[in-house]
Amino acid sequence: MSAMLECIPNFSEGRNQETIEAILDTVRGKEGLKLLDYSSDKDHNRTVVTLVGSPQALKEHLVNFVAEAKKRIDLRQHEGQHPRMGAVDVMPFVPIRGITMEETVEFSKELAKELHEKLEIPIFLYEESASETYRKNLATLRKGQFEGMKEKVQDPRFKPDFGDDVHESFGIMAVGARPFLVAYNVNLDTDKLEIADTIARNVRHISGGLRFVKGMGVALEDRGQVQVSMNLTNFEKTPIHRVFELIKLEASRYGVNVVGSEIIGLVPMAAMVDTASWYLRTEGFSMDQVLEAKIME
Repeated sequence: MSAMLECIPNFSEGRNQETIEAILDTVRGKEGLKLLDYSSDKDHNRTVVTLVGSPQALKEHLVNFVAEAKKRIDLRQHEGQHPRMGAVDVMPFVPIRGITMEETVEFSKELAKELHEKLEIPIFLYEESASETYRKNLATLRKGQFEGMKEKVQDPRFKPDFGDDVHESFGIMAVGARPFLVAYNVNLDTDKLEIADTIARNVRHISGGLRFVKGMGVALEDRGQVQVSMNLTNFEKTPIHRVFELIKLEASRYGVNVVGSEIIGLVPMAAMVDTASWYLRTEGFSMDQVLEAKIME
């Protein structure tokens, strides 16, 4: 069975359509590579891309992807609600078939080294590829964001794995291997960012909330609403419906309602089936009963 990886690069542009399309063109219609999805957000000023392909095709075309972002995005001129430290902020890899997590880790390290050597950009390794346990968490590496990163990398604990300093316009990026992650946001019918911040703090693991949740409050200025923006790092152990219900409960304390939610990028079928089964209260339901899942077998 040929090896296949998923790659979900996030780059720091969600408003300039010309820039977005130019970066995406580097991975469109390439042999051995498929652009499955992309989502741009003007408030976050960020685009999330989902690709699948062979390790060889990914390595070949992602160099051009990052090079185009380096050419077009200057973080000295960048503003947005989402934390960022690089023009291409993060590039995670997820093993899909014919490749182990250990092999995916090695692949991520090889690509990071090649990106640094060819494009002269600094890189952190994170998640399963991290050089130290305390460097696994992306939020820990990105704390301080682009503006504070030049000082941060002077600390030996946060020296880049490749490179010594922060690139003046590109910043620094994180590359690594990880399990599936669900990017999930819940929107509230209030414009008070402090409410979203408080709810995010109560829901995320680092503040004492749910084990596999990372979250923050975001202002959706075009809508006059706020959002609890999250990454669910293990949807099997902390399912989507549990997160949604906890946010509803927390919001009710402030007389605030949930008005919608969204999934950014792609999501495993099992995550949605599990959520539907919970709300429908089906008994003994399993993925074996899903038509598409049986067909794919």
